[in-house]
Amino acid sequence: MTSVVSEEVREALDARRPVVALESTIIAHGLPRPRNLRVALELEAAVRAEGAVPATIAVLDGRPHIGLDEKQVERIANEDGIRKLGHRDLPLAVAAGAGGATTVSATALLAARAGIRVFATGGLGGVHREWTVTQDESADLGLLARTRITVVCAGVKSILDVPATLQRLETLGVAVAGYGTDRFPGFYLSDSGHPVDWTLETPQQVAEVMRAQDAVGGPESALIVANPVPEQEQLDPELHARVLAEALRACEAEGVTGQAVTPFLLDHLVRHTDGASLEANLAAVRGNVRLAARIAAAWAGA
Repeated sequence: MTSVVSEEVREALDARRPVVALESTIIAHGLPRPRNLRVALELEAAVRAEGAVPATIAVLDGRPHIGLDEKQVERIANEDGIRKLGHRDLPLAVAAGAGGATTVSATALLAARAGIRVFATGGLGGVHREWTVTQDESADLGLLARTRITVVCAGVKSILDVPATLQRLETLGVAVAGYGTDRFPGFYLSDSGHPVDWTLETPQQVAEVMRAQDAVGGPESALIVANPVPEQEQLDPELHARVLAEALRACEAEGVTGQAVTPFLLDHLVRHTDGASLEANLAAVRGNVRLAARIAAAWAGA
């Protein structure tokens, strides 16, 4: 599966300049039009402002692309029929000549294969509530257990089973560190209510861990840098708890199951917080993108 690496990204990688991978699902499926395009270009600009090169990743006409030009970003934002692709879907999309936006797992895989070491996203997938009944777990976790990439995120989506996700990451051998905090972030919230064992304070410290990963060897697993959304920009915790409880009850009452659960709950949160959950999500993504660019710069300066 041959990827198309943009000239800008290829030149940056060859020159060991900082590059940050960005997923495209938030463009195609996470935001309404036309705001999705504005946010996509804003995030790329934020990476550039920190001195790094953005590499937004997507599949166009059956070809994985590492780094998009503005017209390609517009296609992902505006074309109908853009599929949502996890890493398992990539061979199918390639064979079918399809277009698709990459999730965390697909982005991480394609970025790592292109030689990109740092990836910024909003929140990871994880273990779903009622796992003992449904056995529902995001493909993100297994992929990160065997992919050497540093993922800057705001924790995992708060609609998930956070402690079970942390336990699963430990079992899979995926390193997790809080950035400037000893608490695991809760995506919309600065604190999920659960601790982390390690805290990193600077991009340089993150880069040192990345170098130590390579020196120690072992499984090619990821490093998760959990960067909390600023408290002043988080979703009000009481509002979050109330609306999430309502969403879970609605989900059960309507018999929503499987892959439909996550979009149902996220949509419920957006609608019943009058869009405040979406603004907290975007605040988290912006912070993660800026931090990822600084980490990429520290890594490139090794």
